[in-house]
Amino acid sequence: MRGYVLKRSGAAIATLVAASIVIFLFIHAIPGDPAYVLLGDEATPEQVEALRTRLGLDRPLVVQYFHWVANVARGDLGTSIFFNTPVTTVIIDGAETSLLLAAITMVWIVLIGVPIGVLSAIRQGTWIDQGLSGIAMLMASVPTFWVGLYLILIFAAWLGWLPSSGYPSIFEEGGLANLRYLLLPSLTLAAPNAALILRLTRASMLDVAKEDYVRTARAKGIRPRRVVVRHILRNALLAVVSAFGFTFAALVSEAVVTETVFALPGIGRTVVQSILRRDYPVIQGVILVIVFLYLVVNLLVDISYRFLDPRVELE
Repeated sequence: MRGYVLKRSGAAIATLVAASIVIFLFIHAIPGDPAYVLLGDEATPEQVEALRTRLGLDRPLVVQYFHWVANVARGDLGTSIFFNTPVTTVIIDGAETSLLLAAITMVWIVLIGVPIGVLSAIRQGTWIDQGLSGIAMLMASVPTFWVGLYLILIFAAWLGWLPSSGYPSIFEEGGLANLRYLLLPSLTLAAPNAALILRLTRASMLDVAKEDYVRTARAKGIRPRRVVVRHILRNALLAVVSAFGFTFAALVSEAVVTETVFALPGIGRTVVQSILRRDYPVIQGVILVIVFLYLVVNLLVDISYRFLDPRVELE
């Protein structure tokens, strides 16, 4: 196990280095100049050039890249051009919203996708199975912004049960009650991803149900519920757990749209605003942190295989 973790950690570092190069080059390829964005259209060329020099944007890209990487290695993600504050502070300001949103969304995905997938597999070929499969396909195909707008219309505008936008911190007045602001956004994010888990759970359970040990368990007269839980579901979860890494990546990309629709002060919305402002340090820092989190989540998912099935060998 230790050797596997060290091997994966080395691969993760190499991936981060490659990602940093791609991130840096693509961001600097975006049309526009941060100096012009900050100073406005009425700025003189001399003012623009002076600001570019102060920000270090006049140096060659190679020099800028290695300067950025050297700072990142020391834990310094740079300083926001627009806010004039450390990028780490900008990320922390939006981290609470994004992390809580992702956590609540994952809970919805598990609570919706796995049980309904199990039910669909047990009732294979029936109208229940066909109906649930059709709903899953619909959930997976509908754009998240459309789902979000209709959830706002129904539960906020018509029924008035939940707030439509914003998010006051749980550390402010209201405490944990403020989590209600994240219910609609989390359901919006959960809809397409729960559909994926539903379909995957169903397919995995049907594949496992064909194995010889399952037929043997049934021949021994073991109760059907125990066969499903102990022999089919437990082994089918290996494939489902492996999908959580990809689900996390999907949440990151879809959260940008969802946070914009619900006006949430999260990292996704910060990235969009930073791109419009050409705030290079913030964009680079946020995307690099997201890549790092994605690698960590995938490592944890791989390690969890060992606990779900001791027969799995990690190499």
